Amino acid sequence: MAKMQTGQIVAEVTKKEYITPHFIRVYLHSEEVSLFKDTTVGDNNKIAVPPQGLNEVYFPDLDENHEWIYPPKEIAPSIRTYTHRGINLETNELFIDFVDHGDGGPASKWVREAEKGSKLGVMMRCEGRELYPEADWYFLIGDGTAIPVLSAILETLPEKAKGVCIIEVHGKEDEQKLETKADIEFKWIHHSESHLGNKLTEAVRSVEIPETSKFGYVACEFSTVKEIRSYLRKEKGWKQPELYAYSYWKAGVAENESQADRQKEKDSVE
Repeated sequence: MAKMQTGQIVAEVTKKEYITPHFIRVYLHSEEVSLFKDTTVGDNNKIAVPPQGLNEVYFPDLDENHEWIYPPKEIAPSIRTYTHRGINLETNELFIDFVDHGDGGPASKWVREAEKGSKLGVMMRCEGRELYPEADWYFLIGDGTAIPVLSAILETLPEKAKGVCIIEVHGKEDEQKLETKADIEFKWIHHSESHLGNKLTEAVRSVEIPETSKFGYVACEFSTVKEIRSYLRKEKGWKQPELYAYSYWKAGVAENESQADRQKEKDSVE
């Protein structure tokens, strides 16, 4: 099997904008953006957030066990998982949407304070990756952190596809118009304190699932993913290839501290 090619760049903010009250889009420029010309929009990537007060990026290295080896603490970045929302090879820019969680985490704090010229490290695979298989019906489920990948899926679904998309956001003011050619029913769930629980599972249970070829994509908080996966796999009988379900975060725990739990839980059902 060919080794996956990955690239890393340091990019500088050219502009940022609030696309809703809790979602910030950041445009990042680098002359090396073309490294990612074949990368699938919507694929996961890693960002390297410089520590407070430092506007340089010192990337960690991955050892043979895929564990991060960090530079000294005073210059070491925080590594977080994000999804690039788009790329412009003419302007050498890519853009990433951040959920504004306040100053609680390094990525949210960085984006709130970022200004033109602020640097961010980006690490992504350089090849394309299939986000979903062909199916007649799609079940797309996520919280605000999943909007970039769900948007990428929706934009590429064929006209003949049908499905339901359920997204939990802070409030109605954070609903976004998501483009798709497919026949998708959108359900927006409002929950201002999603870190204290979720309303997604209840919404998922209320959907009538047709007897046809199907695929589900679930991306949200750790415990919510477990609940939804258990419902679809154990109660509704979905097969493993019909469902991608992975948590982007775990309530009350930093991403780097929850990575092992999230990966172990994912591996246990595959």
